[in-house]
Amino acid sequence: MTNMTFDYDVIIIGGGHAGCEAAAASARMGAKTCLITMDMNKIAQMSCNPAVGGIAKGQIVREIDALGGEMGRVTDATAIQFRMLNQGKGPAVWSPRAQCDRGKFIWKWRETLDGIDNLSIWQDQADELLVEDGMAVGVRTIWGAEFHAKSVVVTAGTFLNGLMHVGRQMVPGGRCAEPAVPHFTESITRHGIRSARMKTGTPVRIDRRSVHFEDMEIQPGETDFHQFSYFAAHRKLQQLPCWTCNTNAEVHEILRTGLPDSPLYNGQIQSIGPRYCPSIETKLVTFPDREQHPLFLEPEGENTNEMYLNGFSSSMPMDVQLAALRKIPALRDVKIYRPGYAIEYDFFDPTQLNHSLQSKVVKGLFFAGQVNGTTGYEEAGGQGLLAGVNAALYSQSAGNQTLSAENDDSIATTSRFTLARDEAYIGVLIDDLVTKGVDEPYRMFTSRAEYRILLRQDDADARLTERSYELGLASRERFDWWMEKKKNIDRIIHFCENTSVKPSLINGALESLGTTPLRFGCKVADLIARPQLSMHTLAEILPKLKELLDSPNNRKEEIAEAAEIKIKYKGYIEREKVVAEKMHRLENIRIKGHFNYSELHEISTEGRQKLERIQPETLAQASRIPGVSPSDINVLLVLLGR
Repeated sequence: MTNMTFDYDVIIIGGGHAGCEAAAASARMGAKTCLITMDMNKIAQMSCNPAVGGIAKGQIVREIDALGGEMGRVTDATAIQFRMLNQGKGPAVWSPRAQCDRGKFIWKWRETLDGIDNLSIWQDQADELLVEDGMAVGVRTIWGAEFHAKSVVVTAGTFLNGLMHVGRQMVPGGRCAEPAVPHFTESITRHGIRSARMKTGTPVRIDRRSVHFEDMEIQPGETDFHQFSYFAAHRKLQQLPCWTCNTNAEVHEILRTGLPDSPLYNGQIQSIGPRYCPSIETKLVTFPDREQHPLFLEPEGENTNEMYLNGFSSSMPMDVQLAALRKIPALRDVKIYRPGYAIEYDFFDPTQLNHSLQSKVVKGLFFAGQVNGTTGYEEAGGQGLLAGVNAALYSQSAGNQTLSAENDDSIATTSRFTLARDEAYIGVLIDDLVTKGVDEPYRMFTSRAEYRILLRQDDADARLTERSYELGLASRERFDWWMEKKKNIDRIIHFCENTSVKPSLINGALESLGTTPLRFGCKVADLIARPQLSMHTLAEILPKLKELLDSPNNRKEEIAEAAEIKIKYKGYIEREKVVAEKMHRLENIRIKGHFNYSELHEISTEGRQKLERIQPETLAQASRIPGVSPSDINVLLVLLGR
């Protein structure tokens, strides 16, 4: 019997957060798309914490939403607690975060994918990448089915040669109770693509019925207008609290007795783990003088007793984990559903990719998510969306030409969608990956973005929705909604910048609000710029402003906040735009193919080696490569001038 064969434009391998966004984007771009996943009932599974967003991660989700992706809308529909982090600081670092109902999150994603035209789902396991003449042409599965396509996107998460650890016990698997994928990595690396190993972990899951909540501190969510998607209904599910407590000296002592059996410290695990989400045993070793570490007990859903103990990621033996937990007063009678565990898995060096996330080695092959050395649902989703868009664009261009290795580079350059570092956190993420590579699981932080004031969570739609609509990704309805919102924001700003107020009208109110009274008249915008004043406090004094704020019918609070931020931080925003525009001059100087770096003895040896390996596309990208000095960049500028 011959193998079954299926033909598509784009194949997505893996149904996690990267794979779901890639599949949705590719299909909406008009490409005939197939998502191959091992379990249709675990699409977009939240393998670790059932939460979306957080510092900088929330900005990525807002960007995914503005581009027409789905993570924000699925999160809002399944959120059981929402918080806006960092509100005590400036708006450049405000970050939304939501706790989700794990089961409802999966089924909302499944419902979303089922409703997208051009998208098919196949439940199976990829076994072999099919490559012909240096180009990806499809996939063969363990059941012998062959899927042929013009482009392939690999989003396999932690499943490639996944190995789970609890104490000295080791079990192959990509996730608890799910099998590993044993052969697919080799089918990729045999074509010259480099792979390595990483490690991550997850905490114990707890039965809420065994918790003494009276010994914990409650952490309620927020119920205001904030949410992830600019284009979705407000939260509908029951909003639940989280809870906090701490470890103690007794907990630490028990954990220390288990260190000889910890796979992190007995030589069992050799791969690199996440610096910014360490296991509880790593915290003990790294911070031996700390008497306690904070823990956060978070619900897994509306109607389940399962809870997630954030801060207690561990691969210690099961008995050690349980004994240590029972020394925490609130958990003295704790019952668990399963222990924490560590997992090792394969990833591929992301410097082998260009900014469209296409491989430089095998054409038509794209990578997104944890296989690129990142950690986090949000980082995966952002990469997946970009990879899906570019895989669709590539397949369309390839379909219009006679595809060969000779003309493939021109196709890759002319038909791709990328984001610059001053356009999106997703742009920062991808540029960091393909330019600098990774030596540990990459996690996004606001500190990684040099243009934080331009990349706020409140203005993602202003930065990206029009570009997405022109691309064919964002819907007409979404575009029209944004244009209406933009018009209302501009109307408020115009009023504030062109309306004067007299001291006699407002000084009494200013003094009652604790701010300096006016000596002369000024514009409303000048008052809003004061830290003691807000749009809404002034609206109570100025009836025309109040009328203007109340007039928009689509998210008036969101519109007022966006207008206020643009007014308050206008000077900072304009200054950062000037800096970004200067950097764009280097971004426009293309150097790929201009130099044989091995022969450039005018630059440093390290710079020569790094440039030869990464082959940057622009002078700006070259300047961000670790080991390439400013003097090396100056040499390249001089040589380009010649």
